[in-house]
Amino acid sequence: MILHTVCFKLKKSESAKKATEVLLSMRGNVPSALKIEAGEDILHSARSYDVILQVTVKDRAALDEYQKDEYHCGVVKKHMHAVTETSVAVDTEI
Repeated sequence: MILHTVCFKLKKSESAKKATEVLLSMRGNVPSALKIEAGEDILHSARSYDVILQVTVKDRAALDEYQKDEYHCGVVKKHMHAVTETSVAVDTEI
Protein backbone atom coordinates (compact mmCIF):
# COMPACT_ATOMS: atom_id res chain seq x y z
CA MET A 1 0.00 0.00 0.00
CA ILE A 2 1.13 3.56 -0.70
CA LEU A 3 0.10 6.72 1.11
CA HIS A 4 0.20 9.79 -1.14
CA THR A 5 0.26 12.97 0.97
CA VAL A 6 0.07 16.52 -0.36
CA CYS A 7 0.05 19.74 1.67
CA PHE A 8 -1.26 22.88 -0.01
CA LYS A 9 -0.58 26.52 0.84
CA LEU A 10 -3.39 28.45 -0.77
CA LYS A 11 -3.35 31.90 -2.26
CA LYS A 12 -4.51 34.44 0.36
CA SER A 13 -7.97 34.96 -1.11
CA GLU A 14 -8.81 31.27 -1.51
CA SER A 15 -11.08 29.16 0.71
CA ALA A 16 -9.59 26.15 2.48
CA LYS A 17 -13.10 24.78 2.94
CA LYS A 18 -13.80 24.85 -0.80
CA ALA A 19 -10.40 23.27 -1.58
CA THR A 20 -11.10 20.50 0.93
CA GLU A 21 -14.52 19.88 -0.63
CA VAL A 22 -12.97 19.62 -4.10
CA LEU A 23 -10.32 17.16 -2.85
CA LEU A 24 -12.93 15.02 -1.10
CA SER A 25 -15.04 14.97 -4.28
CA MET A 26 -12.61 12.33 -5.56
CA ARG A 27 -14.38 9.81 -3.29
CA GLY A 28 -16.31 7.53 -5.62
CA ASN A 29 -14.90 9.27 -8.70
CA VAL A 30 -11.32 7.95 -8.71
CA PRO A 31 -11.36 4.12 -8.75
CA SER A 32 -7.67 3.62 -7.94
CA ALA A 33 -8.01 5.51 -4.64
CA LEU A 34 -8.84 3.11 -1.83
CA LYS A 35 -9.14 5.87 0.77
CA ILE A 36 -9.24 9.66 0.47
CA GLU A 37 -8.90 12.05 3.38
CA ALA A 38 -8.55 15.82 3.35
CA GLY A 39 -8.72 18.53 5.96
CA GLU A 40 -8.03 22.13 6.88
CA ASP A 41 -5.22 23.32 9.14
CA ILE A 42 -6.40 24.40 12.60
CA LEU A 43 -3.26 26.12 13.95
CA HIS A 44 -2.54 28.67 11.21
CA SER A 45 1.07 29.07 12.33
CA ALA A 46 3.69 30.74 10.15
CA ARG A 47 4.93 27.36 8.91
CA SER A 48 1.49 25.77 8.46
CA TYR A 49 0.05 24.70 5.16
CA ASP A 50 -3.67 25.29 4.69
CA VAL A 51 -4.98 21.93 3.47
CA ILE A 52 -3.79 18.33 3.50
CA LEU A 53 -4.73 15.49 1.16
CA GLN A 54 -3.98 11.84 1.91
CA VAL A 55 -4.78 9.18 -0.67
CA THR A 56 -4.20 5.47 -0.11
CA VAL A 57 -3.62 3.29 -3.17
CA LYS A 58 -2.76 -0.39 -3.56
CA ASP A 59 0.67 -0.12 -5.21
CA ARG A 60 2.83 1.93 -7.56
CA ALA A 61 0.77 0.94 -10.57
CA ALA A 62 -2.34 2.25 -8.80
CA LEU A 63 -0.46 5.45 -7.89
CA ASP A 64 0.38 5.95 -11.58
CA GLU A 65 -3.26 5.30 -12.46
CA TYR A 66 -4.37 7.83 -9.83
CA GLN A 67 -1.96 10.45 -11.19
CA LYS A 68 -3.46 10.06 -14.68
CA ASP A 69 -7.11 9.66 -13.65
CA GLU A 70 -9.46 11.81 -15.72
CA TYR A 71 -11.45 13.17 -12.75
CA HIS A 72 -8.33 13.80 -10.67
CA CYS A 73 -6.63 15.68 -13.52
CA GLY A 74 -9.62 17.38 -15.14
CA VAL A 75 -11.48 18.53 -12.04
CA VAL A 76 -9.34 18.35 -8.92
CA LYS A 77 -5.88 19.25 -10.21
CA LYS A 78 -7.36 21.99 -12.37
CA HIS A 79 -9.00 23.61 -9.33
CA MET A 80 -6.07 23.07 -6.98
CA HIS A 81 -3.52 24.50 -9.42
CA ALA A 82 -5.68 27.63 -9.74
CA VAL A 83 -5.93 28.23 -5.97
CA THR A 84 -2.56 26.98 -4.70
CA GLU A 85 0.44 29.14 -4.00
CA THR A 86 2.73 26.17 -3.27
CA SER A 87 2.52 22.50 -2.34
CA VAL A 88 4.67 19.66 -1.08
CA ALA A 89 4.15 15.93 -1.50
CA VAL A 90 5.41 12.71 0.02
CA ASP A 91 4.68 9.17 -1.15
CA THR A 92 5.38 6.40 1.38
CA GLU A 93 4.86 2.69 1.54
CA ILE A 94 2.60 1.68 4.42
